[in-house]
Amino acid sequence: MDAATQRFAFIEAPVTRIGKTGNALDAVAVEIPVAFLYNGDSHAVMMASPNDLVDFAYGFSIAEGIVDRMADVGSVSTEAKGAGASIAIEISAGHAAVLSERKRNVAGRTGCGLCGISEMDQVLRPLPNLPATLPIASSAIDRAMRELPDHQDINKDTGAVHAAGFADRDGKLLLVREDVGRHNALDKLIGAVLRAGLNPEDGFVAVTSRCSMEMVQKTVSFGSPLLVAVSAPTSLAIELAEKHNLTVAAFARGAGFNLYAHSERII
Repeated sequence: MDAATQRFAFIEAPVTRIGKTGNALDAVAVEIPVAFLYNGDSHAVMMASPNDLVDFAYGFSIAEGIVDRMADVGSVSTEAKGAGASIAIEISAGHAAVLSERKRNVAGRTGCGLCGISEMDQVLRPLPNLPATLPIASSAIDRAMRELPDHQDINKDTGAVHAAGFADRDGKLLLVREDVGRHNALDKLIGAVLRAGLNPEDGFVAVTSRCSMEMVQKTVSFGSPLLVAVSAPTSLAIELAEKHNLTVAAFARGAGFNLYAHSERII
């Protein structure tokens, strides 16, 4: 939790129970508007959980192709702003100029990572092709997905947030981040992994959501060779994964899974 926001990931709210005994307090996930400012200019407002905002800043910047590497980010600061929070991110002048040309002003929401994009070609932005990597055992995927719920502390209380985890090649979860938005959870994870100095190629990403094209784009930009999702992929997610050498496993719930792209990476 970023100290500058001084917020909690959930609150207690009164609830009237129908068909159950009595009234009570229920844990409810906090959702706030989070404004992204790059070099002082407003870029995006995302509806998000108020935790791990510095990770969010780095991860969003990398995953959305705003910068190429961590060194392109000069500084990050967070501040509570009324009912929300703002993140001030300083990036290199060259990247700031490119960002300005994109003319993207995202009015984000928890279910969509593309809101506010005005040009069609910005949706399918250029992505690198991932390099060949060592194979990953199917047992590692099963292990990561079985253990992921144990790391979802906010979801245990609220039942309302997604998680994204980074596991090593043995399936041991090294880092997990949670958010009301699945894209945000992945952004926060990417930021956390890179800030920890871990190599994305040495593990894989596991998410508690469907596998959309945005999740594929973010994972490819991150540089991890495998994306594992609890739910189904979309057609465009599969197409992009095939094109950019990303392995996609879906319907992964701790007891098997389906492979939709580059199955040769899994043994």
